[in-house]
Amino acid sequence: MNFTRIALATAVLALSSAAANAIDISGAGATFPYPIYAKWADAYKKETGSGLNYQSIGSGGGIKQIKAKTVTFGATDAPLPGKELDESGLAQFPMVMGAIVPVVNLDGVKPGELTLDGPTVAKIYLGEVKSWDDPAIAKLNPNTKLPKQAIVPVRRSDGSGTTYNFAYYLADVNPDWKSKVGVSTAVQWPVGIGAKGNEGVANNVANTKGAIGYVEYAYAKQNKLTHTKMVNKAGKTVEPSSASFQAAAANADWNSQPGYGVILANQPGDQSWPMTAATWILLYKKPADVPATAEALKFFAWSYAKGDKMAEDLDYVPMPDKVVNDIQKMWSSEIKDAGGKPLFSPTN
Repeated sequence: MNFTRIALATAVLALSSAAANAIDISGAGATFPYPIYAKWADAYKKETGSGLNYQSIGSGGGIKQIKAKTVTFGATDAPLPGKELDESGLAQFPMVMGAIVPVVNLDGVKPGELTLDGPTVAKIYLGEVKSWDDPAIAKLNPNTKLPKQAIVPVRRSDGSGTTYNFAYYLADVNPDWKSKVGVSTAVQWPVGIGAKGNEGVANNVANTKGAIGYVEYAYAKQNKLTHTKMVNKAGKTVEPSSASFQAAAANADWNSQPGYGVILANQPGDQSWPMTAATWILLYKKPADVPATAEALKFFAWSYAKGDKMAEDLDYVPMPDKVVNDIQKMWSSEIKDAGGKPLFSPTN
């Protein structure tokens, strides 16, 4: 933690006299960051007395709920474009980064023992590669005994930012995926079993022999699922790890898109994990519930300032300090009460 974050942590706890009494806040959306949001919320409540009720319902649901004004904030792994943010009166900023990993259920195959690449994963989800002993998989795994077993693709059934990032990557590496399926939070899947949330995909893969799915790495670890290695853009075989996620995120230009909406898939670099992704928060610039939004900003600022170690313990990647500083300035200039007073004032 650098000096800026220490100062921020101090300023956060002094924020807003309205928050002197504990105020519970509500959020809904992405399942991708749920493990770290839950961990942060537990620690924050112990320190401040204020709680967070977060519904892990998928990015599509989070966007709907914040637009319906039924929650304090929405959470999405698929960033909203600038026009939609402007039309809705929403501010958007990244909270943390993580990664999507393929997970499989194959007897005799241990975590990290199987290697896949993007084009082959796309062919699996296009229904073109149907058996685990297919030549495309065998070529990537010359020293692994592959079973002659049907592949059971498991995918999201709900509107999902994880799906958006997964589909974005597949479209980037496979022209057929780009033309036939495309990129969205909810695509028309050629094959596969649908499951709700990262939780649902993880559970389905764990209980289905021959299955493959895509989940946030924390879910793979928590459920002790067998992750695969991946061949990245540089042609290097990489393991999912904090180091490979950080390598992919290192050169991101966060100000290149409105609302910091940068997609981190298929980044260059020998060490880069190819399905790295960020997750975003959506808040009204002029909120109806000012005390709750002020408390939400306190929670997010506290998480930036004090939550790095907790994030890293779950293999998420904290946002860089310079990005956090920029986000704080955006909060101060754009998120205000009806009288035009900022709900957050960073102290340097």
